Amino acid sequence: MAPSILSADFAELAAEVARVRAEADLLHIDVMDGHFVPNLTIGPPVVEALRRRTDLFLDTHLMVDNPGDLLDAFAKAGSDRCIVHVELGDPRPLIRRMRDLGLGVGLVCNPGTPLDAVVEHLGEIDLLLVMSVHPGWGGQAFLPEVLDKVRDARRIIDEQGLAVEIEVDGGIGPATARAVAEAGADILVAGSAIFSAEDPAAAARRIREAAWPSS
Repeated sequence: MAPSILSADFAELAAEVARVRAEADLLHIDVMDGHFVPNLTIGPPVVEALRRRTDLFLDTHLMVDNPGDLLDAFAKAGSDRCIVHVELGDPRPLIRRMRDLGLGVGLVCNPGTPLDAVVEHLGEIDLLLVMSVHPGWGGQAFLPEVLDKVRDARRIIDEQGLAVEIEVDGGIGPATARAVAEAGADILVAGSAIFSAEDPAAAARRIREAAWPSS
């Protein structure tokens, strides 16, 4: 379960993270540059501040035109993993740089990007993030057609015996969580469904219970 701080109250960010700590396995951080996606969010100083206030794994999704210019700064700030977009082109130089920096390596594809774009790189990464909304804004509706991509990714990863987790981000809530988990997702990212609730920890728990009822 990965709460996304995109929907948290940025003026109370440390307190917001503390509220979900008991139900969070990692914390998802959406970095947007106003170019790759139209929205503009946060940078390394916020990650550095969060690192001082939480021991959660910091999962940093770089929705930016030039992630290579930022990897060193995010590694220094305390990110545990960075996730870069395959839509930017050949990800291998970025993968090598993340490895050199000791970062976990994630690769993400947008809803309209075919899975073929990432398949050749699955053996080089730790995480595949499948977007189930168009990136840039929180609170969007889940795109059910993405489930086939998740199923195909799960099959390929299992057939090849790869140690690659599948993360799904966008429109995740109690109503969609089970289908995504059944399709093969290991990690669910949820923002507005958690932080817009009166009790964010309880909201995260409901999503977890919907996804994995026996856990």
